[in-house]
Amino acid sequence: MEGYRKIRVIISGGGTGGHIFPALSIADRLKEADPDNEILFVGAEGKMEMEKVPAAGYRIIGLPVAGLQRKMTLANLALPFKLMKSLTMAGKIIDSFRPDIAVGVGGYASAPLLWMASRKGIPTLIQEQNGYAGLANRILGKRARRICTAYEGMERFFPADRIVLTGNPIRKDIVPASGQMKAEAMKFYDLDPGKRHIFIVGGSLGSRTLNRSVMTWIENGCPGGEDVEIIWQCGKYYKSETDGFMDRHRDRTAGIRHSDFIARMDLAYAAADLVVSRSGASSVSELCAAHKAVIFVPSPNVTEDHQTHNAMALAEKGAAIVIKDSEAEQTLMETACRLVHSPERISEMERNIAALAHRDAAGAIVDEIYGLLG
Repeated sequence: MEGYRKIRVIISGGGTGGHIFPALSIADRLKEADPDNEILFVGAEGKMEMEKVPAAGYRIIGLPVAGLQRKMTLANLALPFKLMKSLTMAGKIIDSFRPDIAVGVGGYASAPLLWMASRKGIPTLIQEQNGYAGLANRILGKRARRICTAYEGMERFFPADRIVLTGNPIRKDIVPASGQMKAEAMKFYDLDPGKRHIFIVGGSLGSRTLNRSVMTWIENGCPGGEDVEIIWQCGKYYKSETDGFMDRHRDRTAGIRHSDFIARMDLAYAAADLVVSRSGASSVSELCAAHKAVIFVPSPNVTEDHQTHNAMALAEKGAAIVIKDSEAEQTLMETACRLVHSPERISEMERNIAALAHRDAAGAIVDEIYGLLG
């Protein structure tokens, strides 16, 4: 990435890893473009970006902005005051830092920051990770100079002439597995290369639905899983519950490796013949990059049901299977065991999902940033 001049960039948003890790990928690519680039993050007080961003070596300022609670609570009464304070703080941050451009990655903090940036004549760029745009990005998109998306058909949310299909930035180590990488994964997770392998990933916090689906399957005698080994990420919220369950069912769980956290996602993907996952934007993009056959169980507990939209965008192209959250406990694991024993179907799904991968989304977004700045 040669010939790029030094610029000052504010990157705003967060709340979940699905927002934070793409933002960090963009920041890293900006530093590759020019190590002297100055980058400031703006997040929401008390959210995970306030820990993750400094750990990655970047400065961050928190705003008191918060989201609307679905249930009526006293906290909702404070939201207008928090929003007004956040808008005032965002304006002062912009005046002090003097950015050349503001980039929004979604999450509470992106709304006041990008709103004030556009009011002050600062160019803005939005990175929309999902197949169904959230309300904040739909509003901000009316003023944004560029909207970088991960899915086709986003003209229903944003002005068509400002949309660029870039994909979602992901970790660099997520790649299609070579034979050597597969062998390393087998050794790392102590797996039998002669068996079929399913990777069940519920995210860092875990998924009760996915966990209950596995537990019910084990309680029923693991039907269809005689020659199947499983890597099961249960999440930190459910670690003690899962540990207790596995202790009580030791006679049935010899082929199951469970943990609350997966340190080597690249090797977990490499080991898997099939992945079972929620369908957050980052997970979808990583699975595309890894060329993995997948069964999605969209979470029903997200804004605008965007996980279902994400999953169906792949299912419609023959790149994934979708099982409803309400049906997962009864059908998920037996469906997975049947599918993992169908190598032709697995290969077809791998080809279809590989065609949807965007290898260097962060680089494409950085190109758009510089393009807007001339």
